[in-house]
Amino acid sequence: MRLPLPMVLDHVNVFAFEDPEGWTIVDTGFDTGKTRRIWEKLMAGPMGGKPIARVIVTHHHPDHVGLAGWFQRDMGAELITTRTAWLFSRMLLLDEQMVPVDETIAYWQTAGMDPEILAKRKVERPFNYADIVADMPLGFTRIKEGATLTFGGRTWDVRIGNGHAPEHATLWSQDGELVIGGDQLLATISPNLGVYATEPEADPVGDWLEACERLSAYATDRQLVLPGHKLPFTGLPTRMKQLINNHHHALDRLEDYLTDPHVAGDCFPPLFKRKIGSGEYGLALVEAVGHLNHLYQEGRITRTRRDDGAWLWQKA
Repeated sequence: MRLPLPMVLDHVNVFAFEDPEGWTIVDTGFDTGKTRRIWEKLMAGPMGGKPIARVIVTHHHPDHVGLAGWFQRDMGAELITTRTAWLFSRMLLLDEQMVPVDETIAYWQTAGMDPEILAKRKVERPFNYADIVADMPLGFTRIKEGATLTFGGRTWDVRIGNGHAPEHATLWSQDGELVIGGDQLLATISPNLGVYATEPEADPVGDWLEACERLSAYATDRQLVLPGHKLPFTGLPTRMKQLINNHHHALDRLEDYLTDPHVAGDCFPPLFKRKIGSGEYGLALVEAVGHLNHLYQEGRITRTRRDDGAWLWQKA
């Protein structure tokens, strides 16, 4: 099933698997009145009124976990996810701000955010997780690397990805060639690999590349991959190579671009090779920092402070 999102990537895929005791659903969409109404129609219609027995959340991003608490509290569903996904979700639900905190503003400044955008964001109410994620009651069932789950008449191996989200669960069926990829395994786009004020020295690109290399060992051409966005696909080994190579090529282009010093906010052209609009600016900025951090930690570039506090990055 495909649920709407009010942004450039305008949908999220969710999946339902039937068992005698009820449905297991994988990911949920945002917590909005519109999404709840869609779910109510789905449950009454194609899902035949059977109960939601469990909710599996692949990772903590709002389009995937948004309604998990609603299914738990109102329908008695069991929540199954990784410990990191659950902890991040619970923590971010408590972190509600009317204006950006000082640490976030300082982070934007170090990234060289466009001055007009920075001035506007300083006084705006920022994105708050609680706006689109339902309150989550205490209690969940943990999955981790090497665990197995049984639902939909199948046994699934849990394999953990990283980079786009910490401890991102992917599920690989032992009973036929089926894989639930979340945002770790996508057909035609690469997920955002962003750095945020919560961990400004993080290396999500390095985490992503390591996970892609490791998960590639389990990929076969026959598997049907059910992704978090866009269409299901086959040909996973080729796609894994593309995902890895695309980021290596982007890193090489960025390194060459830094023959002259630049702040992160200047680095969109070599990374994305297209114009970045206002709706994409924030995600583009945090991904630029992600790639810069990776090059820096590999010793391929250096950085110095500009007078306004922004990092200037340059090829080593």
